[in-house]
Amino acid sequence: MSAYGAITARSSSSLPSTAWKLLSKRENAPKYLTLHNLTIAAAVNHHGLIDFLHSVFAAELEDGRTYPQEILPGESYTRAQFEAYFFAADILVAVLALPSSDGAVDVLAGPDGTQVQIGLAEAVGGRTWEESIAGCYYVKPNYPGRSSHICNAGFLVPPSQRGHGIGTVLARSYLHYGPRLGYEASVFNLVYVNNVASVKLWEGLNFEKAGRIPRAGRLRTADGQGEEYVDAWVFYRRFDPPGL
Repeated sequence: MSAYGAITARSSSSLPSTAWKLLSKRENAPKYLTLHNLTIAAAVNHHGLIDFLHSVFAAELEDGRTYPQEILPGESYTRAQFEAYFFAADILVAVLALPSSDGAVDVLAGPDGTQVQIGLAEAVGGRTWEESIAGCYYVKPNYPGRSSHICNAGFLVPPSQRGHGIGTVLARSYLHYGPRLGYEASVFNLVYVNNVASVKLWEGLNFEKAGRIPRAGRLRTADGQGEEYVDAWVFYRRFDPPGL
């Protein structure tokens, strides 16, 4: 529920899967990942996927440094809460490529965003969700009705996959999928100023700082021993039309 009440998701059909080059320095790292557009109706058909993403997101909320939701002592963040928030509209799930010897399609010759005829189950290729999921993000309207052409997104990379450039690839793919899902522009309401990596990422993708909100978040300190009030940036960018 937002300050405007419930915001109805824009209707859309599932978009084609795409491939994106992954530049990682880790040994034997996959050379690319594939992005798959899902809704809750499709995600429930992949046993264990929602449970896995729910567990990763709940741990992120427990950490208390990136999202505003707070899990109070004695409470838990339920799967129903996760579905209502993260699966309110569209979600893009990133899957690490299988080694070529295992039959993965060679897409490295094409540009980022090349369409691939690979479904989510085929991309996973019998691996566990923990082994195969590089990350995900939701895309949904930031405002209702007359302003619903402006979307918002929330990104999630499992801790085991961090530090390998996956967040950058997801952010760039967002500029591809956002307009194709019918949105004209994007707003990030709360990018905490101490999240230096995110601030640099959105600046590097030509997002504008539309404003700074003082004391926007009561976040946990880096050592986890206390809390501090942190300012947040509001970022905005108008999408390029699809095909440009």
